[in-house]
Amino acid sequence: MRGAQRVKSVYFRLLLIFISIFLISSISGLTIYVFPELKYFSVMPLPKNYSVTVEGVRLGQYLFYDPGLSKDSSLSCSSCHLQSHAFSDAGRRFSKGRNGTLMKRNTPALYNLAWFQSYFWDGRAASLEEQIFHPITSADEMNFSLYDLSERLNKNYFYKKKFKEVFQKNEIDSLQIAMALSQFLRSLISHESKYDQVIAGKAYFSKEEYQGFVLANEQTKGDCLHCHPTDGYALGTTGNFSNNGLDSVMNADNFPDKGRGEITHNREDNGKFKIPSLRNLVFTAPYMHDGRFRTLEEVLLFYSEQVYPCANIDSKMRTARNHGLHLSSDEQKKIVAFLKTMSDSVFIHDPKYCNPFLD
Repeated sequence: MRGAQRVKSVYFRLLLIFISIFLISSISGLTIYVFPELKYFSVMPLPKNYSVTVEGVRLGQYLFYDPGLSKDSSLSCSSCHLQSHAFSDAGRRFSKGRNGTLMKRNTPALYNLAWFQSYFWDGRAASLEEQIFHPITSADEMNFSLYDLSERLNKNYFYKKKFKEVFQKNEIDSLQIAMALSQFLRSLISHESKYDQVIAGKAYFSKEEYQGFVLANEQTKGDCLHCHPTDGYALGTTGNFSNNGLDSVMNADNFPDKGRGEITHNREDNGKFKIPSLRNLVFTAPYMHDGRFRTLEEVLLFYSEQVYPCANIDSKMRTARNHGLHLSSDEQKKIVAFLKTMSDSVFIHDPKYCNPFLD
């Protein structure tokens, strides 16, 4: 009985929240953004202090493609995050910031971001809103102060009107900028690959793809599932941090890039990086935090023969002492065939994500 009452109470609270959001959006003239039905994803976390709206997503889209978010108006978010490459940087190992400055890490792709609990390879940002501020204020990237950016947008009639419509305020501030951009980033959902069709029962793997799927999830073979779950779990990553044996560093203080350790200042986190999704790999080469591998074949060869049993290596890299999994060339080929099924060509061509200034 108590269990039933508790369920009813939770249901009633959710209903009240939905009604309040609906009323707020109706009063303000905004339209709640409807995300696609995602059966094989966990429930999407949404911001608690504001609603994602059609108008907010559109405003964020304008900001994403606007070079006016950089101090000298030379760089937009889309300069390094191209839709044609699943919002990664078009095959470049390192993106160029202002004045041609090269970044020290490969630019992450942008999709299914709402489910992550941290952002960047080192997890320095704990929310989508927080991560917005990093590239804008970085001296090597957009090099703009949040105050000056707000002032610039406040002098722009187009943005004054758009922000007033979305946030019902007369003045634009950095929090509104972050919330608008975050709404667009939340809308970047990749869920229409062949892999998605297969797990939904609407398509079938080829023989080679299916064998690659089995190999990837078999613990005595590919053993990918501990970090990259794909057996009906659609994100393709745990979102955790890991050292996968890229560098032969036996002293944890000597990693060329300390990764997560730069943020936590914990020696045991040195050399660990956020585990990326296996989605859209066809579009997002090169691979790893430093873009050292140009092809998927190079990635599979690394896991098969070139892993280093280094300091802080993930305990799940059980074959590291033998330098890898020792997969046959045929097994590697089949796993690559499976990985390619997770690339979503619908996502990279979807007009709702393209440059709105070209409409």
